Amino acid sequence: MKNEKTVQQLNIPNHIAIIPDGNRRWATENGLPALEGHRKGAEAVKNVMRKSRELGVHTMTLWGFSTENWNRSDEEVSYLMKIFESYIQENIDEAHKYGVRIYHLGRKDRMPEPLRNGLLRAEEETKNYTNYDFNIAIDYGGQDEIIRVVEKVVKDVESGVISVEELSKVTGRYNDKYPFYLLKSYFDTKEQLYPYPDLLIRTSGERRLSGFLPWQTAYSEIYFSDVHMPAFDEKELMKAIEDFNTRDRRFGGNTTKK
Repeated sequence: MKNEKTVQQLNIPNHIAIIPDGNRRWATENGLPALEGHRKGAEAVKNVMRKSRELGVHTMTLWGFSTENWNRSDEEVSYLMKIFESYIQENIDEAHKYGVRIYHLGRKDRMPEPLRNGLLRAEEETKNYTNYDFNIAIDYGGQDEIIRVVEKVVKDVESGVISVEELSKVTGRYNDKYPFYLLKSYFDTKEQLYPYPDLLIRTSGERRLSGFLPWQTAYSEIYFSDVHMPAFDEKELMKAIEDFNTRDRRFGGNTTKK
């Protein structure tokens, strides 16, 4: 009862994003092949996602594969693509059960056709769900997203769809403080209720963001965990959320703490 009451008293983030690092390091430390580390990491991610949904987190974002991860071995890339394909299929089933809308962040043009078709199907079949949002970032890079945004903006400005002045128009506010600019509609998270992560978690002791969601994470609270992703469980998630509750989110303004 004590833990349950504690959870009820916590301020649960609307949007949690995860950079799941350390699969290969976990495998090495446990004398296992790197591919087994990826499999166990995928299982851990699933459990964390489910726990987050139970806690009332509306939007979850997972960075599965960066634009630079193509530089890994063909065997590892091929295995990861297959993991993502099965992961998406499993998430479609859960999405129908819980009313989760699935979004893909990143590029689709370079991924294998079965995975691309799976993502397109997931987005199409879940497009009317509003209970939760789940973002899966595959072949995503922050610089790549910015380049794609610029290309779309230039095209629309040149064709008269929008003027340069309109891009800075404030269309709403996040948490009643952080402005939504019209430019937001060109990013991968454009249609979402909570496009900006409140809490960004990176596992395995890495202390950098590697260009993940540079526009969307301007005011995200960042939590670095030393635990490798395959070992990151519900208890570790709660540690991150409890730490989030100690933060003073000012959004450039005055303190909110008394």
